[in-house]
Amino acid sequence: MTRHDMAQAGQTGGHDARSWEETLELAGSRRDRVSTHVVDITDRAAVAALPEAALAAHGQVDGLINCAGIIQPFVRFNDLEYEAIERITKVNYWGPIHTVKAFLPLLLERPEAHIVNISSMGGFVPVPGQTMYGTTKAAVMLFTQGLHSELVDTNVGVTLVFPGAIHTNISKNSGVGNPDGVERDASTSKIKMTEPDAAARMILDGMEKNAYRVMVGSDAKMMDRISRLAPLRAAMLIQKQMKELLAT
Repeated sequence: MTRHDMAQAGQTGGHDARSWEETLELAGSRRDRVSTHVVDITDRAAVAALPEAALAAHGQVDGLINCAGIIQPFVRFNDLEYEAIERITKVNYWGPIHTVKAFLPLLLERPEAHIVNISSMGGFVPVPGQTMYGTTKAAVMLFTQGLHSELVDTNVGVTLVFPGAIHTNISKNSGVGNPDGVERDASTSKIKMTEPDAAARMILDGMEKNAYRVMVGSDAKMMDRISRLAPLRAAMLIQKQMKELLAT
């Protein structure tokens, strides 16, 4: 956006007032260039009204980053309730569709613009206990690749991001908790996590370079290679890691 202005919108219920205030504090001296808009991204009409609010705050829109997402309860698909299936589909799949549909006309009017959609390592390698999460992220992957092919001759670049394990509160914010009910941080986790600020830098670098794909974290990079060379081996590696969590 103009002068590196930024509008941040989030799913209703996924962030509290303190989260928005923290974002503004992190902006520091550029706080006056940041606007926040609380929008339920599953609500098509609400999202359709968001571009007007962004234009009113900043005058133009040059980029869209779809990073809102939730995981499912850590259970097998057979034990997953329809309510959870519908919720994760609405947020992870329909959310990016609503925002891209709303903002793409504005982006096409700009001399240069960009769309970034966040998929997941779980979008190309299956994670037992997160089957519907992976399904939605795989859908985001093909949706983004399709957008790229359709927009390749336009002024709008498209980047697809595959994060591995990122040190965020996604379990808490998704309302599912950790699979064993124990809260952890990066220092106690057995899985090497990428810190959010490092992940953000990788995503922005990829956006600036008009990258087709961005792998965030050594785990995502490794599993990407293995899944392409030996897809069954990749699936079994993840299955073994998740087996104990789903044993009950």
